[in-house]
Amino acid sequence: MSSNQPLPVVELSARDLQGHGVVFCPHPKMPLWSAHPKVYIDVATTGEGKCPYCSTVYRLKAGEKVHGH
Repeated sequence: MSSNQPLPVVELSARDLQGHGVVFCPHPKMPLWSAHPKVYIDVATTGEGKCPYCSTVYRLKAGEKVHGH
């Protein structure tokens, strides 16, 4: 990925999160969802997380709240 291109961003609702506020990547909401091994990314703690493989940013939609956080 070129440094001039913006990072891909996937906006999520709280219902899209698994377990304790994580999302897995590759995720069906991203265009190339089968591009690398599956990893789990914590989104609940800060409202955003980035995949270490593809740099896709997973972000909670504005106003979304994760229960228990």
